[in-house]
Amino acid sequence: MVSTLRLWERLSALPLGNRLFSAAISLRAPYFGTVLPTVTELRPGHAEVRAPKWWGVHNHIGTFHAIAACNLAEVAMGMLAEATVPGTHRWLPRGMTVEYLAKAKTSLRAVAEPAEPPVFGAAQDIPVLVRVYDTAGTEVVRATITIYVTEKK
Repeated sequence: MVSTLRLWERLSALPLGNRLFSAAISLRAPYFGTVLPTVTELRPGHAEVRAPKWWGVHNHIGTFHAIAACNLAEVAMGMLAEATVPGTHRWLPRGMTVEYLAKAKTSLRAVAEPAEPPVFGAAQDIPVLVRVYDTAGTEVVRATITIYVTEKK
C-alpha cells in the first residue's frame, strides 16, 4: 500500500485526523495550501477534497477564482494518484483541460476518479476526471488532468 494512503488511514481514524493529514499535504506541496484543502475521502480510485470560500480565493466579483478551483482539482487528482498508483510506479501531471460551468459562489468539493479503471504496467497516460461542486451540489468546474505513469527505476 502506498505510504500516503497508509498515513490517511491512520490519521483519518483520529479526531480531526483528516485536518492533520490535510495540513501535512499542504506542507509537502505548499501551493496546495492556498485553497485550505481538507481531504474528506481517500481510497484507491477515489478522492474527495473540500475547500472553503475565503477572501484568499476570491476573484474581482467575489466568487471562487477559476485558478483556485483548478488548484483544488489538482489537490484532488494528486490525492487520487497517491492512493491509486502502486508503489512500484511514479506519476507526474502532464496536462489539464478545464471547463468552467457556473459561478462558484460557495465553498467547493472536488471529486476525483480515473476516467476508466487503470491497469499499471508500461509507461502510460491516465486521464483523471475531477468534478468540482458547490454546496448546493451544482457542478461548477470539470477538469480532466492527465497523469503520466511509469515504473520506478
